[in-house]
Amino acid sequence: MQNSTKNPTIWAIGDIQGCCDALDELLMTPELQEDPNAQLWFAGDLINRGPNSLKTLRTIMALGSRAKCVLGNHDLHLLAVYAGIRRENKSDTIDEILLAPDAEEIINWLRQQPLAYYDADHLMVHAGVIAKWDVKKTLKLAEEVSSALRSKNWQKYLAKMYGNEPNRWKESLTGSKRRRVIINALTRMRMCFPDGSMEFGSKEAPSLNKSSNLMPWFEVPNRKTEKTTIIFGHWSTLGLLIRKHLLSLDTGCVWGGKLSAIRLHDRKLVQIDCKSRAK
Repeated sequence: MQNSTKNPTIWAIGDIQGCCDALDELLMTPELQEDPNAQLWFAGDLINRGPNSLKTLRTIMALGSRAKCVLGNHDLHLLAVYAGIRRENKSDTIDEILLAPDAEEIINWLRQQPLAYYDADHLMVHAGVIAKWDVKKTLKLAEEVSSALRSKNWQKYLAKMYGNEPNRWKESLTGSKRRRVIINALTRMRMCFPDGSMEFGSKEAPSLNKSSNLMPWFEVPNRKTEKTTIIFGHWSTLGLLIRKHLLSLDTGCVWGGKLSAIRLHDRKLVQIDCKSRAK
């Protein structure tokens, strides 16, 4: 769970979604070049919708142990398509990965990436954390899914991950329903009801949401991780949000926005204008 490197420089990076030109430019900025040993944390949705998904994965894989990634919903979608349990969408840009000569190596690498990562007093997930979970619980539940993805029969587990129900956490949940809630929380969640149950229809920014009984997952009362700094992406309409214990880093790169990176120890922000745009 913890890294052995003493006080490493850490840059957390938002959703890339296949915009490798922006990633290449980010990696070459003076700020990121300053420390060639800095860790680079990627908050999920490494691929899809952007023009260079294959190159993006190869670039991150080449970083070796410097790269710390969590899986996002688009990354899981790639695994599901590769496994033959989902069809590609018209807007997908994952064909080049599926047809690549090293596709199996890439997929196997992706299956090893966690859904939650914790170090240096920061918890990174793609989407959010259910209010009832503390850090220890979040990591334990994320590992349940990761263990299934790393297993010999990983395709069987993925086949049952889709669906919006159950939409709330119960300790009594078992099997595919339990894994589905964990995956949905960590890779899809945005808005919740006051009791912490998840609502998946809303994608707009909280300020534009017309429902008075919905709130961002991080504003659910009595959230057990409210004193832990959480890094997340997934919510381009929310955009950049920098609070004491929240770092939202999806700034819509694939939609013509920016690719954002923040240095954890001093909150130094670096942003790259994205010249690519999803069709």
